[in-house]
Amino acid sequence: MKPINVALCSFGMSGYVFHAPFAAKNPNLNLYAVWERIKNEAVKKYPDIITFRTLDELLADNKVELVIVNTPSVTHYEYAKKALEAFKHVIVEKPFVASTEQANELIALAKKNDLKLSVFHNRRYDSDFKTVQKVLENNSLGQLVEAHIHYDRYHPGLSPKAHKEVDTPAVGGLYDLGSHLIDQALHLFGKPNAVFADLEVFRPGAKVVDYFDVRLFYDTFRVTLKSSLFVKEVTTGFTLHGTKGSFVKSRADVQEAALQRGEIPGGEGYGIEPENEMGLLHAEIDGYENRIKVPTLAGNYMQYFDGVVDAIRNDKTLPVTGEEAALVIEVIEACLASNKEKRVIAL
Repeated sequence: MKPINVALCSFGMSGYVFHAPFAAKNPNLNLYAVWERIKNEAVKKYPDIITFRTLDELLADNKVELVIVNTPSVTHYEYAKKALEAFKHVIVEKPFVASTEQANELIALAKKNDLKLSVFHNRRYDSDFKTVQKVLENNSLGQLVEAHIHYDRYHPGLSPKAHKEVDTPAVGGLYDLGSHLIDQALHLFGKPNAVFADLEVFRPGAKVVDYFDVRLFYDTFRVTLKSSLFVKEVTTGFTLHGTKGSFVKSRADVQEAALQRGEIPGGEGYGIEPENEMGLLHAEIDGYENRIKVPTLAGNYMQYFDGVVDAIRNDKTLPVTGEEAALVIEVIEACLASNKEKRVIAL
């Protein structure tokens, strides 16, 4: 298989941590180019990479097949559209775009030009989430009654990245961390019937949402998605209750920290959580009451990139489709409306 030439639209944290290592490691991808306006950071780590100073120059290179739009979220729609118009396959960092209108336009453009358009919802490949998914697939809890998914941190100050603190479309905690949680919920449970959301700004001097409490309504169960930047004592990332019992699991995927340390994807121990982070299953199994630790599955973001390769080269279904990512944005828009109108919004 001829490797796919990949171009990054930036080499900040996202490029350095989440994209370049996988494009460089995957035998079916070639880390070909990067767009850096002034700096030359990428070539220091990847000497063979080509550095472009403008997006137009990058898109004009016929050798570029796949463009990763990993720039600030307010630019995603514009840059992804330009890449699709230049007949490049595209991966867009989350959040996809600001609105479902923008999402649907990009999806239609990709189809028109016979191109693949995906969104990097990498948290589907976290160790903790994969383990939760396995517990549900095994029907260990019986009929689900409620699920809680948290992504909490303690960061009371403003972000050093100025673009993350400007009150513009596609910016703020609901679009940022919320995209992860909404995608995880949709991937597990499908589209909800309705949404209720409480959004707030608690950090002194902040202008964008840094707290959310979202309720998703399904026919026979409820899902709560929650995030705050004022949580010093983090408990569980996932709590699920069903008719047969409960499962609780910390949010403990090790991949991001390992990649920030410069570790290579797929190395020894990559993606494996410490044993003390195993989830707890308290449920009736085969007629007996059990309270057991559940081994955590290994996390592996490379599975996402393998899926993108298979989609481009073999026309298989993308690991995250544009339509799936558009549904995340639809739920976010419903959350914004719910918070503004103080009512449940039907989907």
